[in-house]
Amino acid sequence: MNTGLLLLLLGGFLLGGAWSVWRTDEEHPDRGGPQVTMAVVLLLAALIASAAGILRLV
Repeated sequence: MNTGLLLLLLGGFLLGGAWSVWRTDEEHPDRGGPQVTMAVVLLLAALIASAAGILRLV
């Protein structure tokens, strides 16, 4: 399997993790600082991994 494809898969996995962290619980609809921070860190990691995967494929 190509390294670029692995990085794209990792980016998708991290993007799903960011979405999972960002979603609010129905019982507690407010987001705390650590939840927002973790979602942003995972989103940035997903973007970097996806960009690296695309660049490896090109």
